[in-house]
Amino acid sequence: MRVLVIGACGVIGSRLVPQLIEASHEVIGTSRSAEKAERLHALGAHGIVLDALDADAVRNAVKSARLDAIVYEATALNGISDFKHFDRTFAQTNRLRTEGTNIMLAAAREAGVGKIIAQSFADHRYAREGGPVKSEDDPLDPNPPTAMRETMSAMAYLDEAITGAGGIALRYGSFYGDPADPLVDAIRARKWPIVADGGGVWSFVHLEDAAAATVLALDHQGPAIYNVVDDEPATTAVWLTELAKILGAKPPQRYPRLPARIFAGEAQVVMSTESRGASNAKAKRELGWTLRYPSWRQGFSASYVHPATLEVAA
Repeated sequence: MRVLVIGACGVIGSRLVPQLIEASHEVIGTSRSAEKAERLHALGAHGIVLDALDADAVRNAVKSARLDAIVYEATALNGISDFKHFDRTFAQTNRLRTEGTNIMLAAAREAGVGKIIAQSFADHRYAREGGPVKSEDDPLDPNPPTAMRETMSAMAYLDEAITGAGGIALRYGSFYGDPADPLVDAIRARKWPIVADGGGVWSFVHLEDAAAATVLALDHQGPAIYNVVDDEPATTAVWLTELAKILGAKPPQRYPRLPARIFAGEAQVVMSTESRGASNAKAKRELGWTLRYPSWRQGFSASYVHPATLEVAA
C-alpha cells in the first residue's frame, strides 16, 4: 500500500516507518521539522514537512499523495514528565487528538482514502471497578480524575471519530523502549513513588511491538478498536520496584495517598492505586499479532538494564 504516516518521527512513528517498508509498503512520513523529515529518506521513506493542525496543508498533502491508507500517530509527548498538571501537560496532544483527527478525516474523505488507523491509548482509561484487566468491550471510566478529564475526553473523541469513519483505533499500552524515556530518569531520581499499596494496574507495550501491531492492522478492516498491550498487566508496586532494580536505582519511595496527592497530584495517585489494565486477547486473535517482548519484564531488561546489573549477573 501507499501509506501516509502523520507523525512519522515520533517515538512510535520512527519504529513504524522501517517496519512498514520492510513489509513492502510505500511510505510517506510527516514531521514538523525539516531536519527530521529529511532523515526519513535515509530509511527509504519520502519525508515531508507538515503541521497536522494546518487543515489546508493536510488536505493538499493527502490529495496529492494518492494514498491507500493513513496512519495517524500525531502527538506532542516529547519529554513529558509533569503528571501533576495532567491536562495542561497533554494540551497540545489533546488538540491533535480532536482538531487534528477532524482535519485528517476530512482530508481522507475528500481524497477517497478509505483505510485509517490512529493512535489511541489503553492505560488508565477503563472503569475503576470490577476485575483488574479490561477488554475493548468494557466501559471506560465515567468519572476520571478532574486533572485528567480533558485528556480522557480527547482520547474518547478520537476513538469515536476514527471508528465512526470506519477506521481502526489502536489503544496502545504505556510505551517503553525509548532511551530518552523521562519515566526512566524520574525513577533513577526517585521522583516516581509507590502510592499507598501501589495496587493500580498498568499495561505496557514495547515500541517495536506496538509498531508491529500497527503494520498488521493495515491488512484488516474497521471499524475496530484493539488494545495493543503486552501479556502481563502489573500493579504499580510490582513493575516500579522491578524497573528500579533493572536500572540499578534505589527502591522507589512510598507515600500515603494524601501527601502524594499534594506533591504528585490526583492523576498520579489514581494511576498508582486504582487504574485497571488491558487485555490483548482481541489483537492477538484478530490481527495475528505476536510480541517480541510478551512481558515488560523481558522488555525492560532488554531496553534499560544497568551495566552494574550485568556485572552482578555475570
